[in-house]
Amino acid sequence: MAYQPQFAITPHLLSLVETIATLRERIQGAAVELSWIPALQKDTRTRNVHASTAIEGNPLTLEQVRALEQGLELDASDTRSSREVLNYFAGLRFVEKHAKKKEIRHEDIFKLHRLLADTVMDQGNAGAYRTISVRVGKHSPPAARDVSGLMFELLEWWNKKSTALSPVLSSAILHYRFEDIHPFADGNGRTGRALALWELYRRGFDSHHIFSVDEYYWEDRPAYYAALSAVHNADEDLSGWLEYCAEGIRHTLDQVWMRVQSFNLQSHTKLVLRPNQERLLKLLRDHGSMTPAALWKALSISRQGAMNLLRPLLEAGVVEKVGGKKTGSYSLKQSQVGGGRSKGA
Repeated sequence: MAYQPQFAITPHLLSLVETIATLRERIQGAAVELSWIPALQKDTRTRNVHASTAIEGNPLTLEQVRALEQGLELDASDTRSSREVLNYFAGLRFVEKHAKKKEIRHEDIFKLHRLLADTVMDQGNAGAYRTISVRVGKHSPPAARDVSGLMFELLEWWNKKSTALSPVLSSAILHYRFEDIHPFADGNGRTGRALALWELYRRGFDSHHIFSVDEYYWEDRPAYYAALSAVHNADEDLSGWLEYCAEGIRHTLDQVWMRVQSFNLQSHTKLVLRPNQERLLKLLRDHGSMTPAALWKALSISRQGAMNLLRPLLEAGVVEKVGGKKTGSYSLKQSQVGGGRSKGA
């Protein structure tokens, strides 16, 4: 018997799904040069790894995660934190490699969990369903003896029933139900988010693999955990959770559109935006133009820090300086203005 999720398609949810479809089409149709896509994919994978591990308490910064991805060793990092990050890179590559796999089996989930949880388990074994009872906050997941059967039902739904729904909805349902079952003794959060991404990829909702929904969850972890918990309080009605996840995808695609629009497609200069550069571009979109002093004050960084952010944007032709050396201000180049809205980075 397959799992049967309970939810309602609310007007707000329907509106979000329609907005997401429009944003996705806009991104897919954008004139992003093929040579740029690998750089964007690499940056997105790094953001995904940083966000998903940070949700679970990993202290490494985005720049440290980038360094590990490049094969560098960190001076001030414990071995476990680095291993969690490297494991998640391996897990995402596994998901990307098997993005079009038509039928997911228990063995596939075991393999993914082994990649994510190898040598960083606090209890239990990587790649095997738990044999112990666990507790997640106030929630007591099902007994260990029931896990295998519940996962069989979830896989039955995922492989046969989920395709009747929008991938926006099916990925959110899979995400919640996996976390609800909590099939492993440890590492369920990272695995559940990777599975939700896998479902989006399987259903063709990949947008060149240049979006990271986990950043949305990480930016407000209390809201993420509250949205998960709210399902239990609603007698397993997933409607609110679906709205939350759809809002996350909409917000994420808004950010992706801003990144795409921030490329000067005529310059042939590769530009992978850092979070503070995204904030800077958002400020310029909102204010039209800003003086250097106003920029570094708004970003809470030094003058030199602001210039380090601006320099590659100026060189790529995304930002321009108007006026004299002492009285000048910075603004988006006219070709970049009006290329989509963003709720911030």
